[in-house]
Amino acid sequence: MNRIEIYTPEQIKHIAAAGKIAAQTLDYIEPFVKTGISTLQLNDLCHNFIKKNGGKAAPLEVKGYKHAICTSVNDEICHGVPHKNIMLYDGDIINIDVTVNLNGYYGDTSRMYTVGKISDTAKDLIETTKLALMEAINVVKPNQPFSAIGKAIEKITKPKGYGIIRDFCGHGIGTMFHGAPHVFHFYHPEYDNVLMKEGMVFTIEPMINATPSITYFIDKKNKWTAFTQDGALSAQFEHTIVVTSKGAKILTRP
Repeated sequence: MNRIEIYTPEQIKHIAAAGKIAAQTLDYIEPFVKTGISTLQLNDLCHNFIKKNGGKAAPLEVKGYKHAICTSVNDEICHGVPHKNIMLYDGDIINIDVTVNLNGYYGDTSRMYTVGKISDTAKDLIETTKLALMEAINVVKPNQPFSAIGKAIEKITKPKGYGIIRDFCGHGIGTMFHGAPHVFHFYHPEYDNVLMKEGMVFTIEPMINATPSITYFIDKKNKWTAFTQDGALSAQFEHTIVVTSKGAKILTRP
C-alpha cells in the first residue's frame, strides 16, 4: 500500500473549506431535484454554484470525464454521467456526487435525493445506506484498523439482505482527489493491520444494492456509469472525514 498522508491542522482547514463548498452545493441543488429536470441541468446548476463560490469541479480533472458532477439514478451504482435525455420522474431516486477543488485542496461528498413518492423498498434502502455510513464514521478513531469500517457497514446492511458493492471504495483525499488508502465497505482482513492515525483524511462512501447481488456492468456508450446487473436499486452516501484525537470529524457536513 502507498503511504497514507498525514495532514497538518492548517491543511485540514483548507480541506474543510473545500468540503464546505461541496456540502453547500448538495444543499443548493435539493429544490431542483424534481420531476421533469434532466441530470445535465442538475450538472450545470451545480457547476455554476461551485464556480460562484470560488471552487473548481474536480471531476473535470479526471481524464475522459467531461462533467462537473456524477448523477446516478435508480439502478445506477456510481459514476452516472449527466445527460440532457436522462430526465427525472416521480418515484426516482438519485445520488448526486460532488467533489470540489479549492486552491489545491479537495472535499468530496454525495447524498441521495428522492423524486415525488418513492417505493417502500427505495425508502428503506436510502435510510439503511445513510445509517451504514454514519455507523462507519462512528468507529473511526486513532489506532483503529481500517477493517472496522467494513465491519460496521456489514452489521447494518447484512440483516436487510442488501449487497455491498466491492469494486468501488472510499479513498484518501486532501491535496489530491484520490489517494491511499482504499477504504473498503466490507470486511477486508488485510486491513486488520492498517491503522488509522490522527490527521488522516479519507472518504467513506458505501454503495448498497437493494438485493444481495453485488455484480454490475459498465455502460458501453459512456464507459463510466456502473449499473446493478439485476436492475436492483442502489444507494450511496459519502462524507470526507478526518481522524482526530477524539474520533472522526466530518469535513463535508451539510
